[in-house]
Amino acid sequence: MRLRPLTEAECYARCYGGREHDRVGFIRVLGPHDPPSSLAGERLRLLFEEKLDGREPDSWSAEAEAA
Repeated sequence: MRLRPLTEAECYARCYGGREHDRVGFIRVLGPHDPPSSLAGERLRLLFEEKLDGREPDSWSAEAEAA
């Protein structure tokens, strides 16, 4: 026989465990050929600029009208 009703926090702890089990950490291990993230971002920016520069000028107006 229960002496008092359980709180929502107590029910959660009984179903899913206490707070000490809720901590999750992630570690990303870089391979020997993976660039640091700042270099990867710079590479992405350069590739995007190349793609923009490679577009035909008349496609710009068609895209603007579609938007």
